[in-house]
Amino acid sequence: MQEDKNTELREERVESRTVTPSQSSSLLKDLMIPISIVIAGIFVAGGLYFSGSPVSKPVAGNPNQPAAEVDNTNKVKEVTADDHIKGSIDAPIKIVAYSDFECPFCKRYHETMTSIMKKYGDSGEVAFIFRQFPLDALHPVKARAVAVASECANELGGNNTFWKFADRYFELTLTNNQTDIEKVIPQIVTEIGLDKTAFTSCFSSDRHNARIEADTANAAETGGRGTPWSILIGPSGKTYPINGALPQASIEQMIEVAKKEA
Repeated sequence: MQEDKNTELREERVESRTVTPSQSSSLLKDLMIPISIVIAGIFVAGGLYFSGSPVSKPVAGNPNQPAAEVDNTNKVKEVTADDHIKGSIDAPIKIVAYSDFECPFCKRYHETMTSIMKKYGDSGEVAFIFRQFPLDALHPVKARAVAVASECANELGGNNTFWKFADRYFELTLTNNQTDIEKVIPQIVTEIGLDKTAFTSCFSSDRHNARIEADTANAAETGGRGTPWSILIGPSGKTYPINGALPQASIEQMIEVAKKEA
């Protein structure tokens, strides 16, 4: 099932912004080719990240997408200090989101989770974990390039810098492969104070590919067939699937259910 781009663009249209060109705006131009080669290699290898899945195509953000026939959410990778965590790693409830930076529904869901964390994060009740799930078939080159950029932000500045990058990108992105990443990524790099030379070196390397692929594979293994795909892990370790960009009220209801089943 493929997105209705016209509908999504109407739903996700954001206020026009002026991006001031900087000397660093060209840092991505020569780096798109390596990213494209990586993606091409994935397709040639066959199976993409849905190897072994009965679903032939990924679905970007359909909140009504059917759940997997078998609940495999208990196969979610353990949350560790190496994850991108907003909130406390010791929070009794963890929401692990597998997300695509160019998915309009992921943008909406990210905003929802930001509100959830304002309500539950300060008290230490809930932690939000971001994992990579770029849909190369739907958002070629750009989604994966932004995933790499976010990992470089994490490498150079740590967890807080990752979230500065992710939050700002979702604020600026036009989604659906419409974002001018050659301007937006350097803009964010400058805003969050990363060293441009170090960032360029990281971005042009392939050292974060394995992490992105591992996140993507775990998304598929747990039942993810589109983005956003999330798993709520309760205090007892029980897991709950969250298909698509559910509204805040639905997420809060699941949190309350998990609390009672602890």
